[in-house]
Amino acid sequence: MEEKKFKRTTVTAALPYANGGVHIGHLAGVYVPADIYVRYLRLKKQDVVFIGGSDEHGVPITIRAKKEGITPQDVCDRYHKIIKDSFKEFGISFDIYSRTTSKVHSKLASDFFRKLYDDGKLIEKESEQLYDPEAKQFLADRYVMGTCPHCGNPNAYGDQCEKCGSDLSPMELINPHSTISGAKPELRKTKNWYLPLNQYQDWLKQWILEGHKEWRPNVYGQCKSWLDMDLQPRAMTRDLDWGIPVPVEGADGKVLYVWFDAPIGYISNTKELCDAEPERWGSWEKWWKDPETRLIHFIGKDNIVFHCLIFPVMLKAHGGYILPDNVPANEFLNLENDKISTSRNWAVWLDEYLKDFPGKQDVLRYVLTANAPETKDNNFTWKDFQERNNSELVAIYGNFVNRALQLTKKYWNGVVPACGELLDVDKQAIQEFKDVKEKVEQYLDNFKFREAQKEAMNLARIGNKYITECEPWKVWKTDPKRVETILNISLQLVANLAIAFEPFLPFSSKKLREMINLKNFDWAELGSTTLLEAGHQLAEPQLLFEKIEDEAIQYQLDKLAATKKANEAAEAAKDYKAEPIKANIPFDEWEKLDIRVGHIKDCQKVKKSNKLLQFTLDDGSGTDRTILSGIAKFYKPEDLIGKDVLFIANLAPRKMMGIESQGMILSALNFDGSLSVTTTLSEVKPGSQVG
Repeated sequence: MEEKKFKRTTVTAALPYANGGVHIGHLAGVYVPADIYVRYLRLKKQDVVFIGGSDEHGVPITIRAKKEGITPQDVCDRYHKIIKDSFKEFGISFDIYSRTTSKVHSKLASDFFRKLYDDGKLIEKESEQLYDPEAKQFLADRYVMGTCPHCGNPNAYGDQCEKCGSDLSPMELINPHSTISGAKPELRKTKNWYLPLNQYQDWLKQWILEGHKEWRPNVYGQCKSWLDMDLQPRAMTRDLDWGIPVPVEGADGKVLYVWFDAPIGYISNTKELCDAEPERWGSWEKWWKDPETRLIHFIGKDNIVFHCLIFPVMLKAHGGYILPDNVPANEFLNLENDKISTSRNWAVWLDEYLKDFPGKQDVLRYVLTANAPETKDNNFTWKDFQERNNSELVAIYGNFVNRALQLTKKYWNGVVPACGELLDVDKQAIQEFKDVKEKVEQYLDNFKFREAQKEAMNLARIGNKYITECEPWKVWKTDPKRVETILNISLQLVANLAIAFEPFLPFSSKKLREMINLKNFDWAELGSTTLLEAGHQLAEPQLLFEKIEDEAIQYQLDKLAATKKANEAAEAAKDYKAEPIKANIPFDEWEKLDIRVGHIKDCQKVKKSNKLLQFTLDDGSGTDRTILSGIAKFYKPEDLIGKDVLFIANLAPRKMMGIESQGMILSALNFDGSLSVTTTLSEVKPGSQVG
């Protein structure tokens, strides 16, 4: 089948939920490949628009808002800024990054729904849904928790069990309860509007299964598995109080389903961009309604059904819109052999990475592309991150560039020498890199970013091999003219690297272009051996990349270890049940205990004991009191000095490790076996009685 030629391309990247930051799974799955592709099209002087934005409706945002005691808009405002700023600093080159709480979006999404409603493309249907009788509201799936029927996890959500990964419905949960009030949900009838996907099943089969066999196997396969089943009508409205109100009479208390609302954000964000700069971008409709425009969606595999089935049906039902030509969805990226999870904080967050590794945006871009989960789930480890930086970016790419530029500075004061007679070794090197443009383009055109970057890195490998074989530092002593040719070819390779890596590593490519004074360049020139003319003055060489030391990697591993420990403690806390209350005692038994407040003047470890700390207490009597306590595993002595604690003053003295202990400091035994010293909420004089 002849490939269709397009005049322009609309590229969208999945809208991240504005209820948290962006992590490396998002970057590897969506934003880095999308940015590489867009930068590539721009370098080829193609007409392209790159659309992004925050998805600011939906249950995850309301859950975080309730948890923090703030409004959903407060949550959106905070995370929209964090996400937008992080993307910008990381070099994700959106033409616009807007949001679904904008007025432009609200109107366009509302009008879109209304047209479907007016044209009779939606079905009005009554169904039973879970309702919280105490909170007096219908419950979204995430507002229901209970026991997973598959693994017995008592804290499974109504849409998924995060312990075993099973997809669930709230009706499947054992002993479900509302996360809002804790009440047992009731089934109540409610009315919503549905998109009849079943009516478009035959069209979808023809359009995807017959018309888009070139789609990635994971995308095509998931679509086929859905289309092999009978599609059912899907609700496009929800009983919620956060979102775009349903623009229909009798729809009070209902909002547009977030997966109806969000993809329209691509269109509304394009409209916002075009309305602001019509002289540059023209009408938004040419990007969404002109058949000569190609539409590409970059997403993760969990969004395939929405972008390949539901959104296309919405566009088809509305009429007048183009459909996606390709949806290069990636699989998932794991972290240190464990599934990335925002709820467990098992992630590398972009905003934190940018603080921990300033100026190293390209290192992460390189590693994520090298490990891109294009055909199957892949894994990110900090050791691999360090290894790829040190052994590839530094030792191969950076090393070759530095050798070529430093030798040119040493022998010709940074002026590009002329190319003389070519020997076989020169011709072989030129032959090896002259077809790099065709190879990189072939991979990028087919969304194989991992292979394309590998091909770009091969240029540096060719350069290192060439300069090592030619040994210009030795030849200089006997044949300076020959060295001119060696360095000319080496510098042409360096200039090619600056162009080839531009889509992948924009920051280091910019730095390299500045070093070789390559201000104007064209993608069409990739593979050329005349990018730098003889006599061209180079700038001062600098290191393109720097080694990442073990300490920086250990810090990241320690952070993850702390997260894992906190998660284990949280899991243990969920299952924690307090010990049964002991038998009652007469009140006068309690009155025999003399519990007082003591001020810790000094604290130190007891020699030859791993367990005991020795306290010197001011007990208000004017004479210091010594008490031993077995809490050395849980506290450093210096952290306790100056604190006020509760102690039993009238216990009979007891000798331990040769030291007399005159009482007992009170501690609470936590669910995880740790001890927490009891203290007072405000300052109390030493010796004050408790009771």
